[in-house]
Amino acid sequence: MLISLKGQVALVTGASSGLGAGAARGLAASGAAVVVNYHSQPEPAEKLVDEIRAAGGQAIAVGADVSKENEVERLFAATLDAFGRLDILVANSGLQKDAAIAELTLEDWNTVINVNLTGQFLCARAALRQFAKQTIRSDISRALGKIIHMSSVHQVIPWAGHVNYAASKGGVDLLMRSIAQEVGEQRIRVNSIAPGAIRTAINTEATTGDAEKKLLKLIPYGRVGEAEDVANAVVWLASDASDYVHGATLFIDGGMSLYPEFRNNG
Repeated sequence: MLISLKGQVALVTGASSGLGAGAARGLAASGAAVVVNYHSQPEPAEKLVDEIRAAGGQAIAVGADVSKENEVERLFAATLDAFGRLDILVANSGLQKDAAIAELTLEDWNTVINVNLTGQFLCARAALRQFAKQTIRSDISRALGKIIHMSSVHQVIPWAGHVNYAASKGGVDLLMRSIAQEVGEQRIRVNSIAPGAIRTAINTEATTGDAEKKLLKLIPYGRVGEAEDVANAVVWLASDASDYVHGATLFIDGGMSLYPEFRNNG
């Protein structure tokens, strides 16, 4: 099946590296104009924009902190100034501030919740407000708009030492499903992707050498995921190929969420 997103505009938050960059590449390769959001490092975002343009696509880079309402508003205004509409939001921005619960500071708790959960709320709200100003263009999409939240296997798998991160992703799950319940009748599709262990720069230590061998014990399929695995899911969820998929979480984890450590203890 050939997927085309030609004529559509996609905004990807946290797109200067990792899963966000992979999603931006995939969307651009499928024909969408892409807004590459970054927080503090413009250079990799601009490099990605140059890469997309060199391949014949359309892209701009826009800096914004998604945990701040005024910056989210500026990000969406820049998107509309450049491309005139919005069809796809990939709410991807996220971070970790890890510590045992007894040592976790309130500042680190708030930082993770503000970016990972409040940031997704602010971006989804802004996208929904823009979708309401548009009409369905059946020549490019059967939906009025699409929102894809980036969650994690840790929306269902507890993670000791990472309670702020796990709590934020558990929140993303019900944020997504509650929004989907509310706006589906408007022909707006809302879904999530829950990646497991993915080979990105931030995960280099955990996905190489002996650490990777240990990690693979938690992945029944026997390999670490690649950013392209997640990007393929983003493109599918953004396209009419998934037009009847709404309020769902797609786990891209090689089976990690099956709790494989229990397979011989039934």
